[in-house]
Amino acid sequence: MSGPDKPKVIGEEWSDERVKSFLAIEPYDKAINADHNALLKAYQAMRAEDFGRFIGFFSEAGRDLNAVNDRGETILDLISQHRRSTAYADLLKAAGARTTAAG
Repeated sequence: MSGPDKPKVIGEEWSDERVKSFLAIEPYDKAINADHNALLKAYQAMRAEDFGRFIGFFSEAGRDLNAVNDRGETILDLISQHRRSTAYADLLKAAGARTTAAG
């Protein structure tokens, strides 16, 4: 973990428990879709390998990979806008995630 009082750690191994902990993240606003929020927070915090593991746990828990935000965008819609996030998008697609354009 990194933060103002901790040095950034590169290559830190995440345990399954730490990856799974993102399943419990709740949005600050109840109007925000909890599944979309958990995917977004995991994407923002994890390396692609850990995010891939998270997607597996997320799907096993019966959560929705195609949940949308308040603008009607899936997590794949958002990630697809980031040039350097191809690995994340590929992991989502392999798990069955879709863009809103794909229906």
